[in-house]
Amino acid sequence: MEFGLSSEQRMLQDSVARYLSDACPLQHVRDTAAAASPVSAALTAGLADLGVSGIVIPAEFGGMGLGLLDAAVIAEALGYRVAPACFVGAHVMAPLAIMSGGSEDQQKSWLPRLASGAAKAAVAVTESIMRREGAGVAAKDGQLNGTALFVLDAADADVIVVSDETGCQHLVAPNAAGVELTPLPTIDKTRSVGELKLSGAAADLLPRSGIETTRRIIDAGRVMLAADTLGAGAAMIEQSVAYAGQRMQFGRPIGSFQAVKHMCAEMAAGLEPCRSLVWYAAHAFDEVPGESALMACHAKSHLSEVGRFVARTATEVHGGMGFTDLAGLHYWFKRIGLDRQLLGGPELVRNEAARLQGWIAA
Repeated sequence: MEFGLSSEQRMLQDSVARYLSDACPLQHVRDTAAAASPVSAALTAGLADLGVSGIVIPAEFGGMGLGLLDAAVIAEALGYRVAPACFVGAHVMAPLAIMSGGSEDQQKSWLPRLASGAAKAAVAVTESIMRREGAGVAAKDGQLNGTALFVLDAADADVIVVSDETGCQHLVAPNAAGVELTPLPTIDKTRSVGELKLSGAAADLLPRSGIETTRRIIDAGRVMLAADTLGAGAAMIEQSVAYAGQRMQFGRPIGSFQAVKHMCAEMAAGLEPCRSLVWYAAHAFDEVPGESALMACHAKSHLSEVGRFVARTATEVHGGMGFTDLAGLHYWFKRIGLDRQLLGGPELVRNEAARLQGWIAA
């Protein structure tokens, strides 16, 4: 059996990559990072035109009806360009939550708008993974109270998928009474993250949701973050090799020195095997449900470690230039750093993988 991308998936990969190559040069990333919102409206509209906003939404609701492997291909392309656009929460996790836990009326109301890009969604599930002191959301009598941190794709959201302390999911309007959604500053200026405070906020329960559906969308989010790191790491390696071929020292390119060759080779050797891991984790999500949770943990934790190694080593290859905005390498460095921590750092995720395999008590 040959395991790889299909011809349709390669076409999707090429079309998204070509669009981002033209629409998302480094200067656009810089301009967006310096603006009030970390999300580019132009990129958001362009990606919607390509069908990215409806990638996992069924065709009956106006989406493309594709699987998580197709979404992973897009996530890798977005990471490669450090695209300042919503994707993981807005176009993967939120639609999956409504598809798996929502009523027929909720699906008809939200999925077509999410697929077309007419509406944007944010996702607040971090407290279902690990709760910080003072955080957590409780549901009672159709209302939510509490605080949710690291809300994914918070900028300009029209609806927020919120997980409560039991694992059930609710739809909350950001502009409703008792809802306060504010930007949460992070090191990554290319992604929108928020803090959600709820005080008697009206909530629309997804009736078929529960801890299993919450865990499922977390698995999907982890695979997307791993794919994003994969793309960002590949971009950092390419930039390092190009720089090593241009930077002259002692009358010769630094890439001719054995130590620099080894650094570039070690980055490539560490990252390249990760591609099959990410692809299989995405494939398992749809096709091998018994392995999906464990593979999501493996992909997220391993890419977090490899990504950090690549980010550090690529910066070292660039020397002092690696820390400057002129090189712009720091956008990828910080993107990988935030990917590492969102939806659980590698230590926490490996602990979860150990529980899934029965190595430690649940």
